[in-house]
Order: sequence, then C-alpha cells, then structure tokens
Amino acid sequence: MAFSEEDGSNGGASEASEEREAPGRRRRLGWAATAWLTFYNIAMTAGWLVLAITMVRFYMEKGTHKGLYKSIQKTLKFFQTFALLEIVHCLIGIVPTSVLVAGVQVSSRIFMVWLITHSIKPIQNEESVVLFLVAWTVTEITRYSFYTFSLLNHLPYFIKWARYNFFIILYPVGVAGELLTIYAALPHVKKSGMYSIRLPNKYNISFDYYYFLLITMASYIPLFPQLYFYMLRQRRKVLHGEVIVEKDD
Repeated sequence: MAFSEEDGSNGGASEASEEREAPGRRRRLGWAATAWLTFYNIAMTAGWLVLAITMVRFYMEKGTHKGLYKSIQKTLKFFQTFALLEIVHCLIGIVPTSVLVAGVQVSSRIFMVWLITHSIKPIQNEESVVLFLVAWTVTEITRYSFYTFSLLNHLPYFIKWARYNFFIILYPVGVAGELLTIYAALPHVKKSGMYSIRLPNKYNISFDYYYFLLITMASYIPLFPQLYFYMLRQRRKVLHGEVIVEKDD
C-alpha cells in the first residue's frame, strides 16, 4: 500500500515513540550520520515543496487538472525514486527500522509512480491521480519536516500536531486515489497485455499483470485498517500521552 508511509517508519529520523531516545542514538551514530540524515530530510522537504508549488501554479494558470501530472512527473519521479535511500538507511543501521518494512513501503510508492502512472499514459489525467498526488505531497512535506526538526532537536508543536492529525483525512484520500487509479488502469492493462508473460515460453512460467493489479487492490482491504488504527494509537500516545497496551493475539 503506497500510502502506508504515513506510519513514519521509513523516514530519515526516529519513530515518534522513540523521540526521547533520539538524541542519545544520534550521539552513538556520530555527526556524519546525523548530518547526512538532516541533509536528506531537508532535500526531501524541499523537493515535495517544489511539487506542491508547481501543482498550485499549474491549476491557477490552467484552471484544470488535465496535464498536471505531465507538468510535475520529472520532479515526482526523481524524489520518489530518491526515497530508495531510505532502504539503505535501514540496511546500514542509521535508522532503527526493519529493512522489510521500509522496502515494502518505498517500493509500493515506486510501483504507483513507475508501473502505474508512468507506464499507462491514458490514466494520467484521471481525477484520482490528483487525489493521491495531493495527499502524498502534503503528507511528505509534513513527514520530512517532522524528521528534520527532530534531528535538529527543535520540533515545533505545529509540525508535531500536523504529523499526527493530517493523516486522518490524507490517508483515506490517498488510498482512495491509489485504488481508483489502479482501477482506471485495468482496462488498458487487459487490452494491451503489458508486463504479462504468456505461455508457452522457454522459462515455462506465466504472469498476468491484470490479475496482479486485482490482487494488489484486494490487499488494501486488510492492510488499510491495520495501518490507519496504528496511526490513531500513535496519535493518542504522542499528543495525549496515553499509554497504549498492545494485546497479544
């Protein structure tokens, strides 16, 4: 699920529940790691801000969403692909997150950008693309700002508040945009047979991208509630100081 990055586990700094431990951990990591993570998060904040400004200017000038994706696609592809470094951060241990979790979260965004919106040009003017673009952009500006100020040990309350409140609306909007965009892509994928492998072939394997997309859409049903309620629990813990007791299954 591309929008699952809102849980914050693959960012440049620590998870919210570990905020109190962050200064000590960064001292152990050394100045080089802290400097790099600070630079990375500033760069990502700036990149998504550029995207936001470009989208607003485009709509104010054109008065329509048609052509919006084309106007921002290079910037979007660059910064979303650049986020692959977050997997590297986990691999080398400068971010305390599971490599698997980070990999799934980042790759799901890459999937939406490159294998859906980039590859299937007829859907680029769909309203659903605007939905997830707006949700992603606001989320990422908030998220990377949160990490940047956390690394600098000067986290404004508004940034903290925004991180744990904006998702309440942005998460469902982003997920809806992603699902509707994949749904809009289905007829084009079925007609073209893109990325599918048909039998017979020398490897004796088959793959149908159309059914893969259907399975991907179905995976949102169990994943979305889990991630959404996880963020709600984090919100109560961070903003209201509630102690959350996890129940064993």
